[in-house]
Amino acid sequence: MIHQLIFAHPKPGMSEKEFQDYWVDVHAVQYASKIPQIKKYLIDTRIPLGPEPDDPLWSGIAEIWLENEQEQLASLQTPEFLEGARLDEPRWAAFWRTVVLDTDAHVLRAGDHPAPPEGVKLVLLAKRSNGTSVEAFRYRSLGAHAEQMLDVPGLRRYLQCFTRDGAYAIGEALLDAAYLLSFDSVEALEKAVDSPQFAAAVEDLKQFVEPRYLHRMAVREHWVIGSENS
Repeated sequence: MIHQLIFAHPKPGMSEKEFQDYWVDVHAVQYASKIPQIKKYLIDTRIPLGPEPDDPLWSGIAEIWLENEQEQLASLQTPEFLEGARLDEPRWAAFWRTVVLDTDAHVLRAGDHPAPPEGVKLVLLAKRSNGTSVEAFRYRSLGAHAEQMLDVPGLRRYLQCFTRDGAYAIGEALLDAAYLLSFDSVEALEKAVDSPQFAAAVEDLKQFVEPRYLHRMAVREHWVIGSENS
């Protein structure tokens, strides 16, 4: 199963709230969800966490599940995509700032399902350090690093999503992994990121990733197709 993450930013002149509302209420429902190959689909909308940047890198994430590469290719050839979702994107998204990651997800803590209505998620994006192989990065991430992150208080669900091997076939991938950490509430997330366990896990992560390419983003989930317990 391909777990695709699409990071998007509002088009010029559109506020973050307008962007998020359009994505969740219009684009997702009227366009993207019509693509028949999509198995599950949710929108993650950015929420404040700590000091607010003047211009966040992204204001939301689409998470899309597709069965395999053949189904993914077929989805890009459907009229629902070509005449619907793709044509609608410039109405709300700055496409030149969009980043797409096709990943393989590893569930390290499944968590209780479904997530509570007030649940939130922290997304960490990482690029491995120079000189570290993809294999060594994944081994360290799934092993010693995961053990530290699993000690973070309040962590309900934990996924490590690695960029698929095909992204390295003709060059270097933009990013190597997305870490998805779920919590029951904003308060639980804030307590977690302020904890010594989280600080230690992030310091460990910095030992094998490039700190300047380590990004974080807090989000709230909006399921469109399926749910995390399906």
